[in-house]
Amino acid sequence: MIDLWPQWLRPLWLLAVPLLGWLLFKLWHRRKRAGRWQMILPPAFHGVLLGGGSGSTSKLPWVALGLAWLLVILALLGPSWQRVAESRQRPADPLVILLELTPQMLAEDSPPNRLEQARRKILDLLEHRLDSQTALVVYAGSAHTVVPLSDDLATTRNLLEAIDPSIMPKPGQRADLAVQKGLALLAQSGLGQGRLLLIGSALSPAERQGIVQALGRQGPSLLMLGIGSREGAPVRQANGEYLKDDQGGILLPRLDSASLKGFISGTGGRYRHARIDDLDLRGLGLFDNPRRGRNDGQTLQLDSWADQGYWLLLPLLLLAACGGRRGWLFCLPLLVALPQPSQAFEFNDLWLRPDQQGQRLLQQNRPASAARHFHDPQWRGMALYQAGDYAGAAEAFSQGDTAAAHYNRGNALAHSGELEAALDAYEQALERQPDLQAALDNQALVQQMLQQREAKAEEQTPGNDAQGTPGSETEGNSSSASSPAQGTPGNEEQASAEQPGESSSNSQATPGNQAGGDDSVIQPPQRPVSTSLDAEQRQALEQWLREIPDNPAELLRRKFWYEQQLQQENPR
Repeated sequence: MIDLWPQWLRPLWLLAVPLLGWLLFKLWHRRKRAGRWQMILPPAFHGVLLGGGSGSTSKLPWVALGLAWLLVILALLGPSWQRVAESRQRPADPLVILLELTPQMLAEDSPPNRLEQARRKILDLLEHRLDSQTALVVYAGSAHTVVPLSDDLATTRNLLEAIDPSIMPKPGQRADLAVQKGLALLAQSGLGQGRLLLIGSALSPAERQGIVQALGRQGPSLLMLGIGSREGAPVRQANGEYLKDDQGGILLPRLDSASLKGFISGTGGRYRHARIDDLDLRGLGLFDNPRRGRNDGQTLQLDSWADQGYWLLLPLLLLAACGGRRGWLFCLPLLVALPQPSQAFEFNDLWLRPDQQGQRLLQQNRPASAARHFHDPQWRGMALYQAGDYAGAAEAFSQGDTAAAHYNRGNALAHSGELEAALDAYEQALERQPDLQAALDNQALVQQMLQQREAKAEEQTPGNDAQGTPGSETEGNSSSASSPAQGTPGNEEQASAEQPGESSSNSQATPGNQAGGDDSVIQPPQRPVSTSLDAEQRQALEQWLREIPDNPAELLRRKFWYEQQLQQENPR
């Protein structure tokens, strides 16, 4: 009940209630003023001619007036049951980080090494840009996207910890390719021009020329964060040896901040040397508040409340209409008495879809009731099949065009005695799935039953009363052919779990079975594929997923290698 009590936005209007109450009291007990008619007419006629036909003054208008004033006061109080919701605005500041991932990034002149320092800088930047779109591109001899433009900090952090120069498929250093890929990501986002942040230690003349051509005259702002030191440091490889240059000497990658700063400034961007604190990122303007926002389709509940007092104006207008027309007030009960459409309603309809209710009934061995609930024709056909309505099951299965649907329809037709139609259904199932062993087995069995029927029909003569008419013999043969599938209780459920390729001999031969002479039965229909998993299946699936090794580095290595192969096969 506390939740139903509204919030009052303007409670001071309660002070008007005593004043309106006193005024209504005065109007209720007011005395009629003496006018000319009272002076002209005799007092005996005043009650009839001046006070109404009943002889008494009606108080109903004052009741309606009091109710109208009450509604007005409630509306002015500003009742509210919900908070104000507004669209969530996120900053529209796309940023693509271009990270150098060459062996030189393992130099230890920026403890513990350059790559680790770059990771820390990127994580600090992502923590500040929680709601902004950020992408990560790594490059060596080729450039690859690790994370597209996204605000998913957890995924970016996970993949950032896994990157290493060993995952790159091609050696070299091509920052210009990374710039091109970053520009493509910004163009696909549709969030504006955006910015590019290049994190590395060197740029060759070829890279600089390619960057200038990629940026053009009106390209996005290019920022660069230099990693390393002027003195440089050797690069220790995984085998313990130091990285060497072409002449066989130990390579000492150095950071030329002056040259990089001049080049980046010439493109209209900014350059900063990496520091321990965040002054470098602030100097690049990466911690500045974005100037524009974007609507991400989500809504936020604010602390302010929405004024919902205007809904009280509707009954107020109704009272005004009743006051303008006599007798309207007595028409209100007719609105309640109008006939309303009624529909059958069950308690399970609140929680389960009709198909889910049908599956429950099917599990409770109530196929007839389940068939009335199923909307899916294949499940409805399965229920009708188990209920023994083979004609209805064949009609339901005919609404599908898959191999399983035609196979199930053939089973229903075979049990109905329509052997020729069953063979045609099996043929259609095998056309769509030639390796459906269950259809092959049932097809052979139905062909054998059809041959036996034709042989017995030929042996009969018109005057042989002992054997009966051909029509009766056909019906009897059909009944004997379908009876083994129904002879054993629970045979339907046991066989329904069989998959194509299992044995079609599901029952033993009946002693004294002279009609068919074969102990094979028609395999039951395949159950439709259900998208819902029970608790046991879900637990098994989760356990299987936990056994899959989680190695993001190997995933990225394979991804980059595949992208590089496609690039070599389809060069631009």
